[in-house]
Amino acid sequence: MSQTFVDDPAEAALGLARPLDPGPGHGPARRVDVRRLARFVLRRPGLLLSAVVLVLVVLASFWPDLFTSQDPLKGVPAQNFRGPSGAHWFGTDELGRDVFSRVVHGAQLSLKATLIAVLVAFVVGGLLGVVAGFVGRWVDDVLMRFVDVLLSIPALFLSLALVTALGYGTVKVAVAVGIASVAAFARVARSEVLRVRQAVFVEASRASGARWYSVLARHVLPNAAGPVIVLATLDFGSSILAVSALSFLGYGAPPPAPEWGTLISDGRNYLANAWWLTALPGLAIAATVLATNRIARALDGEWARQR
Repeated sequence: MSQTFVDDPAEAALGLARPLDPGPGHGPARRVDVRRLARFVLRRPGLLLSAVVLVLVVLASFWPDLFTSQDPLKGVPAQNFRGPSGAHWFGTDELGRDVFSRVVHGAQLSLKATLIAVLVAFVVGGLLGVVAGFVGRWVDDVLMRFVDVLLSIPALFLSLALVTALGYGTVKVAVAVGIASVAAFARVARSEVLRVRQAVFVEASRASGARWYSVLARHVLPNAAGPVIVLATLDFGSSILAVSALSFLGYGAPPPAPEWGTLISDGRNYLANAWWLTALPGLAIAATVLATNRIARALDGEWARQR
């Protein structure tokens, strides 16, 4: 039986061809990959627990009613400062509000800000890195000197300066945190583009007469995106910490919005008699950050070595 092959200029220059029809062996190969992924996760209990934690946090941010039916803004003064119990898993605060409900609903605000921050850093930093690495010459010099300036400023200080200029609010905090992380994404994207640009298949594509935008879209970007995506996963955890830190300092959504950083800030005045007001929201932040970092570490090295 004859097969149809793709006439790609780069592959033709290298003497390669790729079948359009995957053939009868394609289905079993995909099933083997699924089994390998399942074995990879099941053999690492920490990774499995991290995935469960991250899934629960994502569900809480989109569908908080799955975990609690209590109003996070409504309090019962007669039940203030109640410790963790079956009725109130995380206890109650100074106004009698259920802390668990506030943590669950606060995930929506904190995760929203974190996603915006990572998206800003990924898009802006990735674009700077791709342009610098692909164009080169004086464009690379100018962009990388700008990135060096950003790297010379501590990320939290830069976020504070930006959010002071932009104003208060969840979205503005997210934009400030994202801009403070642009430099790292630009560096990683540039290094990957420089590495892929010198590959044999890219040179073959250019020699066969392919346009620069075709080379960039079909060869450079797909092969350079992996480490940048892993960095985005790692940056997700650090962005949660940065957003929570700015909310703790009072730059986030105004009260009574239950952002995670705001919950810790409100509870620090009652550490002597109500430790759960700060400890349990802080535990939620720590668990989310650790779970994200564990998954990023698995994607970065362990899965690649396993394959």
